[in-house]
Amino acid sequence: MASGAGLAAFSQTVWEPVLAKSRRAVVFMDEPCAEVLHWCGGAELFLAAGALNVKEFSSFESGSPSQPKAVFVVSSPLRGRCLDVIRDVVSQSSFQYCIVVTAVSPGEAEGRTVYEQLEEKLCEWMGNMGYTAEVLWAPILLAPISAGLLLAPAFHALFPLLPGQDLQALNRSRPDKKRFPGLGDVDFPSLPQELQNHIKTLVSGLNNIMEGIGIREECFSVGYLSRIIAGELANYPLAKNRRKTAQSKASLVFIDRTLDMTGAVGHHGDSLVEKILSVLPSIPGQNNDVMINMDELTDLRIDADNEGIIAPGCLSQPHDTAAKSLWESMLNMKQKEAVMEVRRHLVDAASREKLPIKMSMGRVTPEQLKSHALLFKQNKQALENHCGLLQLALGAVQALKHPECSKWDAFLAFERLVLQTTGRSELPTVLDQLYPRVKSHNERGDDDYNIEDILILLVYIYSVTGEVLVNTELEAAEDQLKKVLIQCLYDEPELSPLLQKITGCESSSELTLVTSTAVVDKVFASLRDLTRIRSHLKLFSSVHVPGSNIQQASYKSLLKQIVEEIFHPDHAEPTDIEHMSSGLTDLLKTGFSMFMKVSRPHPGDSSLLILFMIGGITVSEVRMVKDLVSTLKPGVQVVVLSTRLLKPLDIPELLFATDRLHPDTGI
Repeated sequence: MASGAGLAAFSQTVWEPVLAKSRRAVVFMDEPCAEVLHWCGGAELFLAAGALNVKEFSSFESGSPSQPKAVFVVSSPLRGRCLDVIRDVVSQSSFQYCIVVTAVSPGEAEGRTVYEQLEEKLCEWMGNMGYTAEVLWAPILLAPISAGLLLAPAFHALFPLLPGQDLQALNRSRPDKKRFPGLGDVDFPSLPQELQNHIKTLVSGLNNIMEGIGIREECFSVGYLSRIIAGELANYPLAKNRRKTAQSKASLVFIDRTLDMTGAVGHHGDSLVEKILSVLPSIPGQNNDVMINMDELTDLRIDADNEGIIAPGCLSQPHDTAAKSLWESMLNMKQKEAVMEVRRHLVDAASREKLPIKMSMGRVTPEQLKSHALLFKQNKQALENHCGLLQLALGAVQALKHPECSKWDAFLAFERLVLQTTGRSELPTVLDQLYPRVKSHNERGDDDYNIEDILILLVYIYSVTGEVLVNTELEAAEDQLKKVLIQCLYDEPELSPLLQKITGCESSSELTLVTSTAVVDKVFASLRDLTRIRSHLKLFSSVHVPGSNIQQASYKSLLKQIVEEIFHPDHAEPTDIEHMSSGLTDLLKTGFSMFMKVSRPHPGDSSLLILFMIGGITVSEVRMVKDLVSTLKPGVQVVVLSTRLLKPLDIPELLFATDRLHPDTGI
């Protein structure tokens, strides 16, 4: 059970008691829970269990007069806005039986009393104290994207803090003498209440999962926010009893995404899935799956009147074993291999269905994949049998033919140029190379970078550069770039959704030069923060490997460095990977270690290694970790947890348009 497969299986079984309660009920579900369900089997699970309907958790929804039973499934604690929505839905309906399921377990202190009070309230809202109300808890936290990758959608906006802006904001509310000199000095109680609550919810959820799969974990961290989260889990009161009885051991290493933003915005991943996620439209309300256009497999003539009439396909295929195995392959292969694997699956399926497939050797093209997929259109039974496979195949075709895909190589070429220049000269030279590529809307051709692309490249440049020498030359290069960016932003005729979030303006007519200047200044302040983010680390202080006479400069992922350090052959106490002690006995050991040799837990000691990247991870990083661990320590199982799957465009939003200190937790 204590394995990746065990975690994935557990994230499915947590739904069973919820499904059992949903017979003859209308189910209302919030977005994070719906996203977890999407990867566990989708609304079909509820309909098969006898639910009448599955609806959005919203004040604008209600049950019809003939529906007496409701089930609410929510990812947040039962207070604030969450309760307002439940009250609105219940008072607009004719329910006589209400069940509320929350993913947040009640603390030991409040326990059942909070639930009992809410059960009374529910009866009040239904209008009769004799009706039935139940409040339950189920650890619905992780979406099993694959056996070795699980995500926590309720925490998609949780992101590590920056040493400049976020520290200043924390210090603003503190008296002069009590101001924090650096992010490393900030402890859990000093964080804003919203962030504390959000972290408590995450820790409680992780504790429930470790209990569910019978694990005693040692907590480690790399990065400031990770240290706080790991410390809270290590000292979580309910975890202490669990660890005494747990059968299996695991090392749980939390890592701050901000320590390596190069990997998050870079285009070096060579992953088909990364391209699909980056260029196809996301499913509304979700961050980790896309909408695949399935019109071509129908005989419908699509025009303005019936556009969107065919439901889109998606990447998650939990009910289809063949499609699921193709999905696992696509995640774990480089792009070229993945495309060949899609062809192999299509050819196999077509041959089994006796469809007239033409075999061709050599390079696989998107056109070829599409013609294979369209063969299924003639045979409705074959179409139904292989629907999951066809969704993945068309997803690959649409991504590879997407105009944004041709830009991918241009990004990659510029990133390589940055790597070669960064080692030899300072940041100003690199910024001067970017300067002529910044063009206003009227000057831009199809192949030119837009403002969002420039932001992605800036994050890459500043993150890979690391510590910079601040001098007049750098300030001049930044000022020149700022000037042209301010003007470009101001001249933008229409603001994209991302630019609306970054500027706080809904339309370009609202955007003044003053606002544009303030936005660009803030962007550059955050970029400067990125250069200092690793300065406290000894071993992991750089992700740039300078070139030499025999090899080109390259990027070395922080995650790769961490895994190599965990499995270093000399097994010394790892540098920069901090062990979080859980209470007094560990503290005594630490105290004694001054006088005698006491071995501290080592992250490479367990047969299960769980890496939790706070702030998101890319598909190619997950593949790299898997490959690296199987090379360095074949007997060890590795599972990657994170808050979301990242595509390059997510990063400008998380860096420049997210209030990291006050996450919106729905309270």
